[in-house]
Amino acid sequence: MEKVSVVATRQLSDGGKAQRVYLLLSNEILRGGYAPGDVLPGEIKLTEMHSVSRVTIRRALTMLANDGLIERKAGLGTVVRAPAMSQTGISADFASLMPQLVRMGQATEARLISFAYVAPPAPVAKLLRLESGNVQRAVRVRTVEGAPFSHLMTHVPEDIAQNFSEADLATTPLFRLLERSGVIVDHAQQSISATLAAPDVAEALDVAVGTALIALTRVVYDKSGRGVEHLSALYRPDRFRLDMTLNRIGHQGERQWASVLEMGGNE
Repeated sequence: MEKVSVVATRQLSDGGKAQRVYLLLSNEILRGGYAPGDVLPGEIKLTEMHSVSRVTIRRALTMLANDGLIERKAGLGTVVRAPAMSQTGISADFASLMPQLVRMGQATEARLISFAYVAPPAPVAKLLRLESGNVQRAVRVRTVEGAPFSHLMTHVPEDIAQNFSEADLATTPLFRLLERSGVIVDHAQQSISATLAAPDVAEALDVAVGTALIALTRVVYDKSGRGVEHLSALYRPDRFRLDMTLNRIGHQGERQWASVLEMGGNE
């Protein structure tokens, strides 16, 4: 991600500056830089730290309060609250991927946002190893106890996707639908990074535009090596956690850490 130069930062509108301060403070809170119960620096100190006006700081603090990350307490100041993760969070253990895919599908609800058959974007077609033909593109939001935690966009080759309907996608995890269609999954390739919420994603996940999200891309292949699913998933880090079990392996002097399985998402 490109760094914003000092000149560019000064040219931001008041709203843009408030958004930048909000992102910096929210990321600090979610990373544990400020623990629940800690008191944030006062408004004057924050203006000095971020080189912005008090109006900008107040806007950023309002956004943090709306997200439930802080609360104003008379006589005490701005206090950090415990993230919502403890109440409505979902966690995934790397070491038990497949069983958890099924359990997550059963424990969460999906809302279908869009559904269409389209020509695949070039990067998706390449990863699925498609030379021609359309794909089924579906966008869903998964929730737990009514709280959204993931935004999912899937691309599935048309001949496979025709075995299940738009209604099926709204009620059944895609992994189950693929199996029901006769697909025998052999392996998958997966990568994890981070990104910022675009306006449409921010609205779906109930976060501010530009909020930091966990980004996961997974491509699933069958025994012939054909791509059967491309998943692009975005997760709220305050409501989704990734756990990994590590084993110490090897002989004395050559021992190293190794994961049991690579991590998994919820589709």
